[in-house]
Amino acid sequence: MTKKWEYATVPLLVHATKQILDTWGEDGWELVQVVPGPNPEQLVAYLKREKLA
Repeated sequence: MTKKWEYATVPLLVHATKQILDTWGEDGWELVQVVPGPNPEQLVAYLKREKLA
């Protein structure tokens, strides 16, 4: 059976990155990638988790 995934794009503030990622991780989200955001104070995180049937 093929796994199905759902994805989220989350803005990260540089000073609160760990707190934000820990919160999403508690809900079962896995970090895939972090890329620069629209300004130097912000990053964008791409997360995924297995989609339940």
